Amino acid sequence: MKSLTENDNKVALHIAILTIHDTRTPETDSSGRYLAEAVTGSGHQVAGQAICPDNRYAIRKHLSDWILDENIHAIITNGGTGMRDRNATLAAVTPLLDTQIAGFGELFRAYSFADIGSSGLQSNALGGKANNTLIFCLPGSTGACRLGWEKILREQLDSHHQPCNFASAYAKRD
Repeated sequence: MKSLTENDNKVALHIAILTIHDTRTPETDSSGRYLAEAVTGSGHQVAGQAICPDNRYAIRKHLSDWILDENIHAIITNGGTGMRDRNATLAAVTPLLDTQIAGFGELFRAYSFADIGSSGLQSNALGGKANNTLIFCLPGSTGACRLGWEKILREQLDSHHQPCNFASAYAKRD
């Protein structure tokens, strides 16, 4: 088995993006658009992009289809993570996970606190893995998506980031 070194090519992940919102359209989905541009700008590929209503069963259907697709390495959702009764993302995603990335939400909230103060307490975020697919759930604002990408996901999805990252597990091995 070959291991990644600094001289190896960067692993280009196939990442799907799901916007969870009841009224957004492709024209008004600035968060989904930002994430797609950030993903491709970092050398990865957008493997799918969709908008679904904030309904736990609709969310699970989209995610389940992508989790079953062996060509999708990661999924980033945005929206539906707030404190309102209607927000269903965390309730929809949690049962699908084989493993939770315990520190993801805490790290996101720490960065959010630095950015927006005590309102960061309501910045729910979740990370985990299902069927070898990474899943990251971010709040729906473009600012929150930017914060999550720039402070956490960009580095952790970069196979050259040291001392460890999530992307190296997807490197082709000899």
